[in-house]
Amino acid sequence: MRLVRAKRRWRCATESCAVCAFTDQEPRIAPPRARMTARAARHATRRAGAGRAVSEIATELGCSWHTVMRAAHRWGAALLEADPARVDAVTALGLDEILVFRRGRYRHKHWATTIADARRGKLLDRVAGRSAAGATRWIPGRTLRRRRRVRWAVTDLSGPCRKAFSTALRSATQVADPFHVVKLADAAADDVRRRVHNETPDGRGTTHDPLYRTRRLLLAPAERVTQAGQAKLRGLLAAGDPRGEARDARHAKETARLTYRTPNHKFATETLDEPARDLRDEAFSPEPDKLGPTLRTWRTQITNRHRSHVTNGPTETADNLAKPIKRVSFGIADFDHHRTPVLPDTLTPRQNDAPMCVKPRFGRGAAGSARRAAIVR
Repeated sequence: MRLVRAKRRWRCATESCAVCAFTDQEPRIAPPRARMTARAARHATRRAGAGRAVSEIATELGCSWHTVMRAAHRWGAALLEADPARVDAVTALGLDEILVFRRGRYRHKHWATTIADARRGKLLDRVAGRSAAGATRWIPGRTLRRRRRVRWAVTDLSGPCRKAFSTALRSATQVADPFHVVKLADAAADDVRRRVHNETPDGRGTTHDPLYRTRRLLLAPAERVTQAGQAKLRGLLAAGDPRGEARDARHAKETARLTYRTPNHKFATETLDEPARDLRDEAFSPEPDKLGPTLRTWRTQITNRHRSHVTNGPTETADNLAKPIKRVSFGIADFDHHRTPVLPDTLTPRQNDAPMCVKPRFGRGAAGSARRAAIVR
């Protein structure tokens, strides 16, 4: 059943009237100048935040695409203004870049910077661009009390994010994400293997080459390689790596990984200083030589992981939860059309579905029975 309410249009009989014409207004049904009722607008906003396409919602409600998008903008902004406490309990702030859409004839990439709570994985905001300007403007917009509460500033090995924290959040201690540090070390070891493999005569294009067969064992963590795997790796490196470049790159990679396996901050700093110092030697390959300056530049941020025990993984999770909205928004080249639906807490897919799939736990014993009885009553 569909209920339609016709709004009467009134015209003033006085020719000198400045208004001339006006329509009936009923705030209990819809706000002024709204084409949808308040209930339908809230429904459309929640559906858009749950990952449904705006065109699908418009077909369901029997209205245009622009009507639904304007409602999502209006009610999404109202939800954000009504919930300023979402940034109150933030003690670790994370930044990450994400590709939002491509626009133009040559499909130029348009990026955004995600700002999230690095401990709870809660999306706080998303600003346009991946430079330091967006985050630098957003952070001073918070109150001084909220900025002082942030103890840790978590980021990947990104220069703009580091600059934003150094400029706008100097009181927080910066922490580098362990995943990106290990990924950089793995990439250096893999680049050495590829170069040595290509320089070997008749070494390209066959799967029986010794160095090609070590591609997975070289990147595997040393503690996860069995004794048979270690014997196989030594034999393949002896046959396909005559100068020992791949072996040295693997040793440098494992030394960088050992930094995070060391429980003490002091020992982790000493462990990290070893590859940062040794990779200055010209005897090493050019690929690990690029890793050494990075470890020296980010030395403090990398070792702060042992003090904070936080990573940028929750920020990446917030991006993944917002990607369903990005997928159904394919073809939309407006940043606000991507930003508004994913921000309010009631619009994120995980939190929107949580009350339906999480069962309450009352506990055991007499206390649990009392709580269960209270809920039933």
